[in-house]
Amino acid sequence: MVSFGVTTMAPDWLREELVTLAWCWRLSRRDGVAIGLTSHDRDLVVAGVPYRAAPGMKPSALETSDSLDASTMDLEGAIASDAIAAADLDAGRWDGAALELFVTDWTAPEAAPVVVARGSLGAIERRGAAFTAELQGVTRVLDAPVCPATSPSCRASLGDRACRVDLAPLTHERRIVAVEGRAVTLDSAVPGAMAFGELLWIEGSACGLATPVIAEADGVLMLAEMPPVLPALPARVRLVEGCDKQLGTCRERFGNAVNFRGEAHLPGNDLLTRYPGG
Repeated sequence: MVSFGVTTMAPDWLREELVTLAWCWRLSRRDGVAIGLTSHDRDLVVAGVPYRAAPGMKPSALETSDSLDASTMDLEGAIASDAIAAADLDAGRWDGAALELFVTDWTAPEAAPVVVARGSLGAIERRGAAFTAELQGVTRVLDAPVCPATSPSCRASLGDRACRVDLAPLTHERRIVAVEGRAVTLDSAVPGAMAFGELLWIEGSACGLATPVIAEADGVLMLAEMPPVLPALPARVRLVEGCDKQLGTCRERFGNAVNFRGEAHLPGNDLLTRYPGG
């Protein structure tokens, strides 16, 4: 999401006859990695943060208004191994990254910058050695449902604020010793149920990437997908047990039926289509 805004009064350096401005981007991934890039031909330091020269980075035309119309912006840039790598884009590391876009005076980067947009990256498309990222307007939030829809299964995620189950005893560290397709073999089985759980790679080239677990059998996990580049084996992973979001599981396995966020006994639409006596 991006919020577009206009300052009420432009700073003095923007009022000069000759303006010496540079675009700057600060990107912060969900795993905590953050980088700064600038369109200037030299590196800048703004508020103590280094912004590396990236002349290939450029935004599309910006339009600011006070209406509720959805606003989006595209950001184009080059892929560099030391900044935004192709493997990281393909792995989804930059999906949903927070972004701050501003302009600053490159002759006096210590001056207060003018923030143009804040938000998070939307769809990212890669074309060879370049990429395009969509920045969604803040009004996209208004498209979300204002209240949850009824469902027979639980709408909460295991361990979140609605569920309240303690994940500490359900979290385990293991090593992957073999990979065949999307099946990975652990060095020892997990005592709990891993189906519908999550596997987080915590070392190697896939470090920080999480993958849903769709099935398990005798220490072998079937993953929903594999990372673009597999780390060298054995590789350490962190496993969080799963829940199938059914009331019976919530009650019998977790003793947490009081926090079940579903309507397991609510009749569905099929009740309307039944014939008398059916």
